[in-house]
Amino acid sequence: MQAILFCHHADESNVIQVILHKAGFMVRSVNNLDLAIEAWPENPADLIMVVLTGEHSKSLVQIKQLRAHTVVPIFLVADLLPDDIHVDYLEAGADLVVIRPYSVRVLLSQIRAIIRRSTGVPFFSLPRLSQQDIILDPSDRTVQVGEGESKRLTHLEFRLLFTLMTHVGQIIPTDQIVEHVWGYTGEGNRELVRGLIQRVRSKIEADPRNPQYILTEVGIGYYFTR
Repeated sequence: MQAILFCHHADESNVIQVILHKAGFMVRSVNNLDLAIEAWPENPADLIMVVLTGEHSKSLVQIKQLRAHTVVPIFLVADLLPDDIHVDYLEAGADLVVIRPYSVRVLLSQIRAIIRRSTGVPFFSLPRLSQQDIILDPSDRTVQVGEGESKRLTHLEFRLLFTLMTHVGQIIPTDQIVEHVWGYTGEGNRELVRGLIQRVRSKIEADPRNPQYILTEVGIGYYFTR
């Protein structure tokens, strides 16, 4: 497993790297979180650890962007926060906000606990799907259209396409897509879903602007055509 660590403090970075190593992770340190977000589809990880710098408005945007790309656990480390800001980070997509000073033993246990709960059903145990001329292979998270080359999907792209292909012809509301794909309930973020739909369409549609597989039911949600 691999973890991404964003931390400007060398001493704390060393401590967190040791904790992550004990939890079973190879650690990739990044100095620019925005670049890591842009490169996520090509360089994903199994956990993200961000040590907050105090620029909360910028950090909140970055956490939302990360959550738009992935369902992996996101840990934040910060000094004591006002309740409103703490809640904002959790609602933006963080799984846990660790407040300094923290116990190394407790943080290690928290990481292990969240990893256990987030593992879910392994992709290789899911059935191979075929609808029209699209083949979705969970064993390696690839999709093939007709005789074309297989294309790799991110975790979120796979979850979305798997959900749509197992409910062929059924309109799935945006809120339900958020629940199926990102794993939490509540009012769905339409922009979040729309962006993911566009990314999947770019991989399976001949003309993403005029899709023939994934269609939109305006104001409600999306569905995979029969």
